[in-house]
Amino acid sequence: MDGCTPIMLRSLFMCGVLGVLLIPVQSQQISVCLEDDEDLRVDCKIKPDASKINTYEFSWSSGSKEVLINTNVTRLAPDTQLREHSEVVELEPHGYRMTLSGYKSKLPSNTTYMCKVSGQIESITVERDNLVTCSAVSWALKSSWSGVVFLLFFLYHTQS
Repeated sequence: MDGCTPIMLRSLFMCGVLGVLLIPVQSQQISVCLEDDEDLRVDCKIKPDASKINTYEFSWSSGSKEVLINTNVTRLAPDTQLREHSEVVELEPHGYRMTLSGYKSKLPSNTTYMCKVSGQIESITVERDNLVTCSAVSWALKSSWSGVVFLLFFLYHTQS
């Protein structure tokens, strides 16, 4: 690396990092986490189709068995035990959040969580032991690069 100055190396590093960060990333439409009280939270951020009736379904599967947890579709029958412990609220600007109370110890070990909004389906597979907490910090680090970009710029300016 003869002839390369530390300033050139820092500039090259920053350009590389910014180039990677500017690559389009698909946003996650479903997320699963544990709240501080250990309730399970599933956020489904699917934008409903304006031409359809606004419906939702939350379910999970482990192995080949799928269990419906909560829904507002009257012709479907969710698991009665799970429905009694689940609550669904609407999110702004769109989507739904399901909270399942008191079930951390009863969760299957490797679970696929699914949500369906107005016929659109999203799913995510999570291991029980790897569930993240729903804190604002872990959400920000998981869902956006803004914290990473801020940290890199801070480090860059403190080294100059």
